[in-house]
Amino acid sequence: MMNVHQLVIGYIALAFVAANLPWLSGRIFLWFSTGQGKAFFWYLAEWLVLYLVVGSIGFGLERVADGQVQGQGWEFYVIALCMFAVFAIPGFIWRFNVLPLLRGS
Repeated sequence: MMNVHQLVIGYIALAFVAANLPWLSGRIFLWFSTGQGKAFFWYLAEWLVLYLVVGSIGFGLERVADGQVQGQGWEFYVIALCMFAVFAIPGFIWRFNVLPLLRGS
């Protein structure tokens, strides 16, 4: 059985990977191919869906670890969204700054 420290580190690692997934692939939700690449809207939509998925996993983990989910105000969700945005910076920079330089465009 994992202790709480390992669970938290694993959850943060999951959030970091999930925040970067949309920027690392030209496919919509890593599955649907687009002929000419996906529009910026799809990057943001995928990113937001993954934020909700990671948040749902967090609720589940909290329920398993504590037996209940603590009520949170809107501030908690805004801070969580900002942290998810910060986690996404490496993938965003890769997609829109580094990759075009490597492709020579």
